[in-house]
Formats: sequence, C-alpha cells, structure tokens
Amino acid sequence: MKQETRDLLKKVSTATLCTALFKRGLRNQMIQDVRPLNPQAPTMVGEAFTLRYMPAREDRNGIAVFQNRDHPQRKAVEECPPGAVMVIDSRKDARAASAGGILVARLMQRGVAGVVTDGGFRDSPDIAKYAMPAYHVRPSAPTNLTLHEAIEINGPIGCGDAPVFPGDVVVGDGDGVVVIPAHLADEIAVEATEMTAFEDFVQEKVMEGRSILGLYPPTDEQSRTDFAAWRQAKGR
Repeated sequence: MKQETRDLLKKVSTATLCTALFKRGLRNQMIQDVRPLNPQAPTMVGEAFTLRYMPAREDRNGIAVFQNRDHPQRKAVEECPPGAVMVIDSRKDARAASAGGILVARLMQRGVAGVVTDGGFRDSPDIAKYAMPAYHVRPSAPTNLTLHEAIEINGPIGCGDAPVFPGDVVVGDGDGVVVIPAHLADEIAVEATEMTAFEDFVQEKVMEGRSILGLYPPTDEQSRTDFAAWRQAKGR
C-alpha cells in the first residue's frame, strides 16, 4: 500500500468507505459484529495478514502444543509484518479466546497496525489500554485451544461474514472494520477523501439549520455552488 493511500484512509470513516464500495457493487465488506476495545485509539489502517482457526479436535489441542515454536498462532504473531493488520477467522465463535493480552502486546511491540477477530479476546481490560487498535465480538476467558485450532497463516478467510484476502486493506474506526480489496485501495482512498469533504460541508450546513432536501444529495445547483465556495474557503 502506498503511504499516500494509508494517510488518506486514516482521515475517512468506515461509513464513507462502505458507500464508496457499494457504488462498485461491493455490499459485504464490513466485518459484522466486531467492536473496538479501545475506542479512543487512532483509525486503524493496514494490509491484512490472516490467521484461520478450525474447530478443535481434542487429541490435537492439548496445552503442550504451545511449546512448539511453529504453532500457527505463535508463528503468526511473530511473522505479521509491521504496519499490517492481523485478521483472525474465529468462525464467529467467541466462546473461546482468539488470543490474549500477551500476544496482542507482542503484535503491538512489533509495530503491527491492529488486530481483528470475529471471536473474543481474553485479558480484554488490558488490551483496552493498549495504543494499538483491537476489535472483537466480546471478552472471552477460555484459551483458544478449548474450541479452536490455529490451522492456516495468511490464506483467504471469512471474518464476520466479510471476505478477507491477504493484502486487502483493512480500516477500523469507532463504527467497526471494513475490508477494501487491494486493487481498489488507491482509488477508494481518493474518492472517500472527496466524499468526506462534501459530508463535512453538509454537516456544517445542517447544524446551521439547513434542510437536507436539495443538499444531500446536492440536487440543487445552489448546493453545488455553495460547496465549491466552502471548499475554496476551507482549503479542502
């Protein structure tokens, strides 16, 4: 991802991004039911690095498997690139944790941009204090081994019903997390920036008491004229 694209995406909302994606026929790019543990964290932007869980089988998931340095969960934490977002397919099952405070802290210390799971995190009060954005469904104390087996690193996954391919661009804010197909990221970032300027103009006018009719969308010529003048005055 270009640095310019990353910088632009940090300044737009997931709501605006969803609209830009919808214009291209993409309806299911929002990861469903995930929430930020630390809503005050900055907007999360990074390329997807994925980890997939499958249902655990008891003879394969004793506590001793964590002693293996090649265990996929441990290996993924150490291989997720700085600036990327780790996206975990936990089968929308938060009955057991996808990870805990120590692993999330390790991701943060390695410079990862954020972490998302459609399951839950243990040690969630600790994770909520971290500077790195983290998203999950709800807190979950049991170790992942009780229900999940980490089976694949950096392959295509589903997370909260959204398709996620390695390298897709993941953006998270207070509303949630959206996944932008990699080949669309540059143009979506530019379009969303333009949309945000117009939405900021509309918000300002609505707060001044103006009707949305003819303004949003700008079907009246006067609205388009006013927006052009507003942009010039604001340097937007």
